[in-house]
Amino acid sequence: MMIEMYPVVSTVAQWSITVLELLGIGVIMLFSLYATGRNLYMLATGGACEELFHTYRLQLARGILLGLEFLVAADIIKTVAVELTFSSVGILAIVVLIRTFLSFAIEMEMSGRWPWQKEQA
Repeated sequence: MMIEMYPVVSTVAQWSITVLELLGIGVIMLFSLYATGRNLYMLATGGACEELFHTYRLQLARGILLGLEFLVAADIIKTVAVELTFSSVGILAIVVLIRTFLSFAIEMEMSGRWPWQKEQA
């Protein structure tokens, strides 16, 4: 019975991976387009350049962080449900490590503090 279920699980996993990767890419693209359009409009209507630049970077960073979460989820499903080998687990560990570092760096850029530090009053 277990052997009969594997093709179904594999198919569902492949579709899930595809959907999550598309969501991750789509979120990054949509946030980028939204932030660019909004800030170009604000710039054209007389916004302060330095403030707009800071706002623009924050909006882009939020989109990238959210998109990365979807992409990490897709990588985890791919490794656990489709290609469970020592090599794929090692690659997943490296990819998650790099994306985690990126997330921390972007969070630091956005908030000015590390995620584990308390927010100052």
